[in-house]
Amino acid sequence: MQANTIPVTDSAYTYPLLIKQLLHTPLAVAPDQEIVYADKRRHTYREFARRINRLGHTLTRLGVQGGSTVAVMDWDSHRYLECFFSVPMLGAVLQMVNVRLSPDQILYTLNHAEADVLLVNRDFLPVLEEIKPKLTTVKTFVLLSDEDMSLPEGFTGEYESLLDACPDVFDFPDFDENTRATTFYTTGTTGLPKGVYFSHRQLVLHTLSVSNTLALSFKQGRLHRDDVYMPLTPMFHVHAWGLPYIATLAGIKQVYPGRYQPEAILKLIDKEKVSFTHSVPTILNMLLVAPDSHNVDLSGLKMIIGGSALTSALAKAALERGIDVFAGYGMSETCPVVALAQLSTEDLGEDDEVATRLCAGRPVSLVDLRTVDAKMDTCPRDGKTVGEVVVRAPWTTMGYLNNSDASEQLWSGGWLHTQDIGHIDPRGYLQITDRIKDVIKTGGEWVSSIEVEELICRHPAVAETAVIGVPDDKWGERPLALVVVRPEFVGKFSVEELRAHMLAFAEQGLISKYAVPERVVFVEELAKTSVGKLNKLALRTQYR
Repeated sequence: MQANTIPVTDSAYTYPLLIKQLLHTPLAVAPDQEIVYADKRRHTYREFARRINRLGHTLTRLGVQGGSTVAVMDWDSHRYLECFFSVPMLGAVLQMVNVRLSPDQILYTLNHAEADVLLVNRDFLPVLEEIKPKLTTVKTFVLLSDEDMSLPEGFTGEYESLLDACPDVFDFPDFDENTRATTFYTTGTTGLPKGVYFSHRQLVLHTLSVSNTLALSFKQGRLHRDDVYMPLTPMFHVHAWGLPYIATLAGIKQVYPGRYQPEAILKLIDKEKVSFTHSVPTILNMLLVAPDSHNVDLSGLKMIIGGSALTSALAKAALERGIDVFAGYGMSETCPVVALAQLSTEDLGEDDEVATRLCAGRPVSLVDLRTVDAKMDTCPRDGKTVGEVVVRAPWTTMGYLNNSDASEQLWSGGWLHTQDIGHIDPRGYLQITDRIKDVIKTGGEWVSSIEVEELICRHPAVAETAVIGVPDDKWGERPLALVVVRPEFVGKFSVEELRAHMLAFAEQGLISKYAVPERVVFVEELAKTSVGKLNKLALRTQYR
């Protein structure tokens, strides 16, 4: 069919979808709104724009140009937010370095991404000192520091001093909206980290679609201009789920906490009246059990939970504190948000309201999401039939950086494969039942480790659990439960009590008898990845 393209007037502006376009609205409607950095700094959006311009000059003077890669090692800060904009607005690539990786892994990601300039917080100078002799492409170093200190050897300058020496106005150019804007590295449990990348167009469309979905809710899980936003997912992890871009587009007050410390976070929530955030279950639990937690009114706080499954016990504990908690779903490769567990009017107050908040949710605007069988045929939306979750969206990564084999595997059959197993109910809600690699096959039956973990966590003595499959000569595999006991129950809670708790669910038909763990090990902590997810590969290796 012949393309019916629209005629373009010679003088018309074609308006590419570039990250710089996200700044028009906040500067028009909320130029005096605040951006806060911990207890150290606050300034307006108007000053934010000036600082972005100064950073554009600074980076240009350092030799950054289109195609250059600027890497950042920092805590969540106003500086990081400025880099979210200024670096890609130059046509350069922002590399968000996962500072929780090992030094060798950090070195690998910097070299693999071919970073040219590295902005590094003083807290990570020991790591830099260790890896610096092996860096192959980084030639320029900039110091990020909240306090005055002498410039380390080999550094070009300090961030604030460099910005102070530059003008307030910078003309960021137009270019192809498909230009790569960001790169970061997945924190998988096997092999080397894989580079995921996104274009300006993808980030703008993710921003528009997720903000559209959040705003469409009548009440629950809604983000609006009167909210105060603070990330509790690191900015190096999938752009802090893209929420800093969304918050900036909306022109709402933003609060960046720096290093995650429970007492400081609670003080910021209280002082700055934070009302919207997102995190992993570990951080939510950390806030709820912190010594000062009950001195802070958390009612009115909305929190998206992702990364790991949200249990009903943790959700109920949060709801009792007045937190509007609900799950979101996505992965590094999906930018990341593709579904949100926002409630419909008819869901509020229903017996299964908590269950709905726990599920992966319904697709956000523009997302095509389905579950498929081994032949890639779509599974029925009956809330029972499970299949692999596959997805298409305007912002899913097109592949892994310099890794064509893994990229083809990710996109086999023209759909992005999440490696998650789940089912979709008639209302359109997706429920993840497990990761493909974490399903336990015992006695010829498939057992969902996530479902078993959810039921274990319903016991009041359980703080956290991980269920893994371990080899068994008779059954192939058997589930092993690793359990962290709440401090007040240590020494008072037995394996027999936990098994009786789980056998009661088997008698009710909620799980099969094969799913009841025969072995239970009480542990002080569970192995986690660098972004707070359970590291089940490490646990299987440790307890096999």
